[in-house]
Amino acid sequence: MRSFAYFLRESLRGFTRNLSTTLGSIVTIFLSLLLIGVFLVFGFIVENVMSSVEDEVSIAAYVSDDITEETVTEIEDYVSGLEGVASVSFTTKEQALENFSESNSTGIIEALDGQNPLPASIDVELADPQLVGEVAGKIESYPAFAQNCGYDTPNESIVYGQESVKQLFSLTNYVRYIGVALIALLIFIAFVFINNTIRLAILARRKEIAIMRLVGASNGFIRGPFLMEGALHAVLGAALAVLCLELARNMLLPRIAGALKFLAIDIQFQTFLIIYLALLVSGLLIGLLGSALAMRRYLKV
Repeated sequence: MRSFAYFLRESLRGFTRNLSTTLGSIVTIFLSLLLIGVFLVFGFIVENVMSSVEDEVSIAAYVSDDITEETVTEIEDYVSGLEGVASVSFTTKEQALENFSESNSTGIIEALDGQNPLPASIDVELADPQLVGEVAGKIESYPAFAQNCGYDTPNESIVYGQESVKQLFSLTNYVRYIGVALIALLIFIAFVFINNTIRLAILARRKEIAIMRLVGASNGFIRGPFLMEGALHAVLGAALAVLCLELARNMLLPRIAGALKFLAIDIQFQTFLIIYLALLVSGLLIGLLGSALAMRRYLKV
């Protein structure tokens, strides 16, 4: 307990002894962790938006007009058993025309002159949109569908926006990779800065450290104040970052969500709690690891 009190007292003395360096360290860690927090929040928003867009990915397998109910049921049972499929439904020609009428002008419907050129379809909703190509391929090769496809070939009878889906998944994967890379870079910057701050503190107190070694102070006793000082820098920076994010959550995010109601950008408070905890823990680890590395390189004990 006495050692802890000594470590805390010495780390607080280090704050005032190198005030400009200390403030620079805290501000840098604060800005780094704030940016990490902003990227995490933005990442959750982007993930929600991308997931909502990906959830719209579905497959329409068009079938011939003379297909029997038994064959439709057979195909539906087969598709329902495929991995990644959430639900399967059947849309008749009449239902297809009704759906088309609801989303198009009356003039287009009148131009059909009572004809119904739309085919019936087996509609597939996906539990895992990433498997859309695999599911479509299995439906295309299924004999019952191939023999009763709505157009000339099974490939032409299956529609899921193939090229658009490929581009969508490629874009969402790039966004995820870039987000992870930026967060890793910011963590590295915070780590390097606190390492340099502790190194300067060690160099400024090298005579005091030498005296402590002469009187028999243990390595742990010498290291303790520096470890705590680095941890305090990081925790203070993380606390400031959490405070700013909480202010943004209460004041800024509701306005953005209200202005962009068509996007799924609402984030639960539990998600913010996870982000806050992650920032505090990562800040503490950055402080401890940065201090430990600085002492290993510059403090020969």
